[in-house]
Amino acid sequence: MKCREIIEILETLAPKSCACDWDNPGLLAGRIDKDVKKILLTLDADDAAVDRAKEIGADMLLSHHPLIFKPVKHVSDEDFIGRRLVSLIQADVSYYAMHTNFDSAPGCMADIVADRLNFTDQKPLEAMGEISGTEYGIGKTGSLKVPMKGLEIAREVKNRFGLPFVTVYGSELYEDTPIVKAATCPGAGGSELNEAIKAGAQAFITGDISHHEGIDAAAQGMMIIDAGHYGLEHIFMDFMEGFLKEKLPADIEVVKMAVKFPAVVV
Repeated sequence: MKCREIIEILETLAPKSCACDWDNPGLLAGRIDKDVKKILLTLDADDAAVDRAKEIGADMLLSHHPLIFKPVKHVSDEDFIGRRLVSLIQADVSYYAMHTNFDSAPGCMADIVADRLNFTDQKPLEAMGEISGTEYGIGKTGSLKVPMKGLEIAREVKNRFGLPFVTVYGSELYEDTPIVKAATCPGAGGSELNEAIKAGAQAFITGDISHHEGIDAAAQGMMIIDAGHYGLEHIFMDFMEGFLKEKLPADIEVVKMAVKFPAVVV
């Protein structure tokens, strides 16, 4: 298939219209009419992913996080973004990113995480609009199918997403009282803290929470489970593998980068 045909299929899942205004999803490098026989899936278009795409002869690299966020004034090997772009273009790899459109679209990131955590009565944490009568937006709120105490749900998050660790703020709030209502914002959720508090969430499962955000949320009665930015979002690769294998011809090979949590505790 042509790259443009695959993009059309991707945008039936996560339309670019679902992306936040500040975001930059879409075809970021390469040829839209490229013949595609092999696709590499990755969360980040980092050096390892670019090298892997070249190594396996991928025709298309599909990432969640865009390599290009800000306007690029030059493309050369003098900086890491330019180096990766030069490398992809030289290898004739078309590069496409699905970011906040995948975060917010119905059935995508927020829904997948909420389903894996057994949320019921799900609603968007920050509603953005509707598609065919279905509300979509950033994050999810819901009730836990099985209420759990603070550290119980923290361990559940760690186990369900295969994480080496999670960071918890305010676990003492729910040592004796089980958590019934929770919220999640995969990726960086600091900007959604107030939305989670307003929604009545007793626990907020997200990533990239600072010290002050964590202790301030706990002071307002909400426990934070910081699973890391990578921790919740690496499921992008597994989900997209299943989606593409269902939607594309069998002779198009879909390969994933290995799941590798980028931080360690020493």
